[in-house]
Amino acid sequence: MDQKDTNVKVPLISKIAYGMGDVGCNFSWMFVGNFLMIFYTDVFGISMGAVAGLMLFSRFWDAINDPVIGGLSDKTHTKWGRYRPWLLIAAPLTAIVLIMTFWAHPDWSSTAKIIYMAITYCILVLGYTCVNIPYGTLCGAMTQNIEERAKINTFRSVSAMIAIGIINIVTVPLIAALGNGNDKRGYLLIAVLYGCIFAACHIFCFAKTKEVVDVPEKEKMSLKVQLGAVIKNRPYMIAVAGQFLFGVTLYGRNADALYYFTYVEGNKALFSTYSMFIILPSIIGAACFPFVFRLTNNKGRSASIFALLTGISMFSMYFFTVGESPVPFYAFSCLAQFFFSGFNTAIYAIVPDCVEYGEWKTGLRNDGFQYAFISLGNKIGMAIGTSILAGILGMFGYVANQQQNAAVLSVIKHSFTTVPGILWIVTAIVLYFYRLNKKTYNKIVQEIQVRKGERNHV
Repeated sequence: MDQKDTNVKVPLISKIAYGMGDVGCNFSWMFVGNFLMIFYTDVFGISMGAVAGLMLFSRFWDAINDPVIGGLSDKTHTKWGRYRPWLLIAAPLTAIVLIMTFWAHPDWSSTAKIIYMAITYCILVLGYTCVNIPYGTLCGAMTQNIEERAKINTFRSVSAMIAIGIINIVTVPLIAALGNGNDKRGYLLIAVLYGCIFAACHIFCFAKTKEVVDVPEKEKMSLKVQLGAVIKNRPYMIAVAGQFLFGVTLYGRNADALYYFTYVEGNKALFSTYSMFIILPSIIGAACFPFVFRLTNNKGRSASIFALLTGISMFSMYFFTVGESPVPFYAFSCLAQFFFSGFNTAIYAIVPDCVEYGEWKTGLRNDGFQYAFISLGNKIGMAIGTSILAGILGMFGYVANQQQNAAVLSVIKHSFTTVPGILWIVTAIVLYFYRLNKKTYNKIVQEIQVRKGERNHV
């Protein structure tokens, strides 16, 4: 039996297609992360306490379905591979649930609203898991070349930053235009549009990518054995910790952003202006990761540098506002987004390499299962970030569509600047201890290939 060459160069069209997958992801999940909380409170009429409770409850649901979907994707057998078929089937179905999630019923009773919110959101989370875990795992299945993986993830991150920029710039004015003054209708039509983009991008990703790295049949093992293997994988555990902190910081701040511009700055239209300023730094920052990686030869250290500079920039934003000091406010906003985009590329580029390390260390390869825990760490972070924000705002007396008291305004401002700034610095410290550099990685892959060759000739 001949050994399949997995140290391959990935065609440009496949890199573009993989990047388009994250465009689709962001037209669903970043839309949810940035706009769902304020949609629930200010359009649907659901209390902050109920929203906070949902965000925490949904993570228990994630704790069940993420590893299950990761394991199922590893066991999938089709002529298209293990992970790509999930994009083809799950993405269109999830798009329908996204639309249902943003279908507001403000005239319903509080109980009916909460039940509807819980059901649609939990199904949406499951659907997104069915798409995002196979999508994230697909990168490691496309090649074992560490530099090609870095390039693939750069395409992914640049595409994501463009998508996020577009979403943040156009969503608020589109809600007003499509809704014609009716936010309920505006949000629903936006969800229809974004749902179609989500599905189309993943179908394109499915069509133009190829899997070359197989998971050996005999490595299907019990949940206990797989958990034991990931615990022994030190680079992977550092990556999980980094993803958890990433989730807390990113999604907590993103959920707060529209509240910040609406209530602290006094004009929610400034959210679109802010997003226009940061879109170019987003794209450039994401594209800079390969250069920083060449300097450090360590993806974790690269992520650590980006995280530290992101934190310093965000903390500095506290001392300025758009109304009083627009130039330094937007300058630090651009710097923060530039460094964040580099981090976003680096943190996802780490994951496939950790899978190789785990196979070398334990003899077990379970790409989907490991990506599931990366995703779970990120989503638990998201839940904590958003639920704590919602809980604290509710505790200090947040009232939807009204002038907020001083304590609420202070919470909103700190949640947009100093709190994420500090958390980014903590993230930088954690990722500094990531030791899997380029030289070690290449040696590991060579040893894995030798082992496989020896087994094939027995």
